[in-house]
Amino acid sequence: MKRRNFIKTAGALSVVPAMGMASSLKDATLSSSTKEIYEWRIYTLTDKGDLLDSFLKETLIPAYNRKHIKTGAFGLYKPKEGEKEQRHVLFIYPDIETYLKVKKTIWEDPVFRRESESFYNITASDPVYSNFESYLSEAFDKIPVHRIPDPVRTMFELRIYHSPNEEANQRKVKMFNKEEIDLFDQVAINSVLYGEILAGPRMPALLYLTWYNNEETRSEAWKKFGSHPEWKRMSVLPEYANTATNNRSIFLSPMPYSQL
Repeated sequence: MKRRNFIKTAGALSVVPAMGMASSLKDATLSSSTKEIYEWRIYTLTDKGDLLDSFLKETLIPAYNRKHIKTGAFGLYKPKEGEKEQRHVLFIYPDIETYLKVKKTIWEDPVFRRESESFYNITASDPVYSNFESYLSEAFDKIPVHRIPDPVRTMFELRIYHSPNEEANQRKVKMFNKEEIDLFDQVAINSVLYGEILAGPRMPALLYLTWYNNEETRSEAWKKFGSHPEWKRMSVLPEYANTATNNRSIFLSPMPYSQL
């Protein structure tokens, strides 16, 4: 694939009238307020997963629900031998203002403070997780609000795409918004959400979550995708060259207490 001429693109942008640029910024601000914000945490557990599950199910998730925040919770679909268990927790906020408000006010919730006290006291000296990665992302224009998976879903796939630079990341987001998500829909790669990562351990990047009834339906869907004429066409377009140079794929199972 040919490399894009970024210098030409940047030059063209430099001659946009100031009034037009101000209008674009205003429109972007308005549209962003209608898109969901996703906080994704990946906990790496010690040997006390049951204790964390109890805390999530009985204390943390109910506290977020009182703030009207839906929460998904997942474990690894098939942990590899020797691999440390994980818990993936997804908080879905209607907008960035709500995210900022909830992050502060959750600690002012007297019920949460009371019910979480024993968990925090026990785990301060004997942690249930070694650390957690955190990703904060904004929903794509194409799917500004998450989609509800089918109740029979048994398998989710989280993908995190890393781009070589911010401009390439924007082009990959554009690729999804313009045509790749539409193709996913055609071949039964079932979308839940897509997020442009605003802050995370490795930047620039994006993430998305899809679901399947089982491993077989996932394999069939991706086989159709890879051989589809539309994918073959878009994958060689110069405008999408070098947009995602590395991706991380994590297969997940919903926890019994997950709200997704």
